[in-house]
Amino acid sequence: MKRMHLHVSVPDLAQSIRFYESLFGAAPSVVKDDYAKWMLDDPRVNFAISEREREPGVDHIGIQTDTSEELAVLAGRLKAAGAETFDQTATTCCYARSDKSWVRDPAGVRWETFYTFGEATTYGEDEKADLTPAAAGADAATSACCGAPAPAEAAATPAASCC
Repeated sequence: MKRMHLHVSVPDLAQSIRFYESLFGAAPSVVKDDYAKWMLDDPRVNFAISEREREPGVDHIGIQTDTSEELAVLAGRLKAAGAETFDQTATTCCYARSDKSWVRDPAGVRWETFYTFGEATTYGEDEKADLTPAAAGADAATSACCGAPAPAEAAATPAASCC
């Protein structure tokens, strides 16, 4: 079964944790100095917040799968639709180890499809990487945290950094 994922950048982590604890009626399942995550069953969502010197607001939306096979199906759908995907394998991001496939929808919204298979002690790898097609070489494509392809019309602009 898949789980919806939302990641919001916040200016004050402690204040936001208190707000979302009230909203969800539950404490986060993961709390770090710069990050918190709720794995809720009602609604079935992986909701994460982080305080990482970015614009406050929705950072990205995603779908978390329970298996690598489900991830392959979702990534295949994106590719079949003609969307340019940015695939990551065994990446460290948001204190977790995951395989991912990123895409931007026609409106430019970043979507992350991912399968998580372990925890990590750090937030992520190469969090400030320039992931535009021109700059994303093989090393950046396999190690950047929460990367996504730049929209075709903005290929010269760096994509937003980590989840």
